[in-house]
Amino acid sequence: MKHRGRHRRRRRGRALRATLAGTALALTAAATAISASQATVADAEGALQPIGVSTAAGRLPLAEHRVPERWLDRLASEMGRPVGVATVLDDADRPLRNAAGCSTAEKRTLPVEPAATRAYCFDAADTRGWRPGAVTTSGDADDDGRWGEHRVILSGWTRGGVGGGSMDGPAPEQGLAKVAFVDADDSARLRYDWALLAVPVDGGRDYRGLVSPLSGMVWYQDKLLVTTREDDRDALYVYDMDRIQRATVESDAVGRVRGGWAAHGSRYVLPAVGSYTLPGGAGVPHPAAVSLDRSTSPDSLVASEWVPADADRRTRLWRYALSRDPARSGLLATGSGGRANPVEAYETGTADVRGVLAYRSGWYLDRAPGSPDGHGTLWRQDAGSARATECGTDETRHCWSGGSGSLSHGSGSLSYWEETGEVWSQSGRMLFALPLASIDRALG
Repeated sequence: MKHRGRHRRRRRGRALRATLAGTALALTAAATAISASQATVADAEGALQPIGVSTAAGRLPLAEHRVPERWLDRLASEMGRPVGVATVLDDADRPLRNAAGCSTAEKRTLPVEPAATRAYCFDAADTRGWRPGAVTTSGDADDDGRWGEHRVILSGWTRGGVGGGSMDGPAPEQGLAKVAFVDADDSARLRYDWALLAVPVDGGRDYRGLVSPLSGMVWYQDKLLVTTREDDRDALYVYDMDRIQRATVESDAVGRVRGGWAAHGSRYVLPAVGSYTLPGGAGVPHPAAVSLDRSTSPDSLVASEWVPADADRRTRLWRYALSRDPARSGLLATGSGGRANPVEAYETGTADVRGVLAYRSGWYLDRAPGSPDGHGTLWRQDAGSARATECGTDETRHCWSGGSGSLSHGSGSLSYWEETGEVWSQSGRMLFALPLASIDRALG
């Protein structure tokens, strides 16, 4: 797919940024109602420590596997010609409520300081039984911020919960994964539709649902990469945004059914076109959070593992180069052995990381709340320093997003929309954005 008008749309991005300040006032008022004042936490977790990518701690090769083309073609011949993102958006008829229409409990999950400048909530009835987990946008997909003519946000959800807020996978009967395709062309009127994530089986004669929590997701060029914990060796699944299939039967089933194809109630289904697996052996770390960094050359995928707060080891971060080969659009750069090796690796003292973002020299880490009613912490770290913000004169309430009760679980993904300068994230049912510049100001 060819994308047009990149440079002229830069002006539209600047105009959009200029409108954010007014929206921020209402959201700031709601956030500061639960904050007395701001304090700054400095260097509590220490700076990032570089580790060699050839050492045991820094090495994390990902082996690439492609679903045979004949499988995908067979599935398409049975289900009908694949469609693209624009077709899904044409069917988007589920509205996201603006922050003013969201409940007090939902808005308590928003960042306190810096405050969100835009915020929306999913309808409880439409997401009941599903857990939020990952966000990416057309700002990742293309540097003009659009996919074709559309601004798009993708929000990933997993069926069922995960006990204790851990990053371990859910039970198979709970773990279906789906993505909300959000039409964001009109910032005052966001609407979405669902696509189920699936994996082709039986030579492309059928598909099954992806059984994994969606803790990380990146849309780059025509590919969607999602983190997975289907088994001990799964790391990332790859989906092609030009290979979206229509479901033809409305049913809770998944795959081929009497009379056609079902996707657990979704109108669309995305069959995987590939995957990246980890090396075998005990103790191999899993990427749990991922995001795109457009400030490097070539563009890169950054990843963080999940380490519980009570663990006696540090959290590792990795960077992988993305391919520049037009024949490998949206995929990781691999060597002759078909493996993607990290080009950079670090360790950090920050635990329970639910979201990772890297831009220029800074790494931003979203640490989960310490309690169901608390707020998380957003750290900015580099090789020389570490900074975070807290709210309240007694320094007991962290300033970043969190939640009230069960809404605090299953969120934290970070995505930077470079064209508009915004960071997008999700907390509970709230989808929100704020300028990266305001985060940097809050972090000093």
